[in-house]
Amino acid sequence: MAYKPKNKTKKEVKEEIIDVLTNKTKTIKGKVFVDGQKLPDPKLHQIVSFIKSGMRIIGYCFIPYNLGVAASILVLSEVVGIIEELV
Repeated sequence: MAYKPKNKTKKEVKEEIIDVLTNKTKTIKGKVFVDGQKLPDPKLHQIVSFIKSGMRIIGYCFIPYNLGVAASILVLSEVVGIIEELV
């Protein structure tokens, strides 16, 4: 059965679940840390992932027309992928 909170914000639910699972959380400047590691922001991660995917699609579309531009875009999409993992 799914967890259905009553009258709680997403942030409150997130904090409650983390506290139950780990009991070792800290909130510093609005960011949640568990055992000293910052939890990723899922919304920002999703946005960066969409940007990366869009860059890849554009890069592959450029392959028949200009291989240099296509390669540059695909390399930049990999840089965005690294940034995605750091978010």
